[in-house]
Amino acid sequence: MKPIRVMLVEDHFLARIALRSVLSTHSQITVCGEASDGTEAVEMYRQLGPDVLLLDLRLPRMSGFDVLLQIRKEFPRARCIVLSAYRGSEDIYRAIRGGAMGYLTKDVSGEQILNAILTVSRDLRFIPKDILNRLAERMPAVDLTPRESEVLACITKGFSNREIAEDLSIADKTVRIHVSSILEKMGARDRTQATIFALQRGLVDLE
Repeated sequence: MKPIRVMLVEDHFLARIALRSVLSTHSQITVCGEASDGTEAVEMYRQLGPDVLLLDLRLPRMSGFDVLLQIRKEFPRARCIVLSAYRGSEDIYRAIRGGAMGYLTKDVSGEQILNAILTVSRDLRFIPKDILNRLAERMPAVDLTPRESEVLACITKGFSNREIAEDLSIADKTVRIHVSSILEKMGARDRTQATIFALQRGLVDLE
């Protein structure tokens, strides 16, 4: 198997050393580049095209949020994991809404970081339960139809309406109707919040 090429974006030198040390313990993972500020991160990503980006949010010159948005704009299928010292629900929400496929706090174990990289490299989300619990609000029971459940599962994978239509062999218009119904039933204001609610309540499985 080809190694998973990971790019690190972290402005603290010692933190990068620690991350590199953790990643070196897994034979499937290799560090292909390291950036210490946001502007450098975007340029390096364009050059290297890593499999997974491990990104801090607080960076000089260009914030991690802006890095995430710029990279996802240029590379919509980019796999990004935020690794931040911040546990605030707004930071978490903005990162996930911006396209992050994973969110970890810096006090997690090395094993969790490795698991997150392996999971995200397979185009799956990695969001620990404690992170989901910070975002999810109490919701009434949700009664989705079997088809709506299938559409919701696709939404949690980050699929666009067109990708959902192709995956389920239904019309784009039908997908839009299902998405609207799902959001209304869940009381979610957008697809990101629907994903958070669905994962937190176990309506879909991360796998």
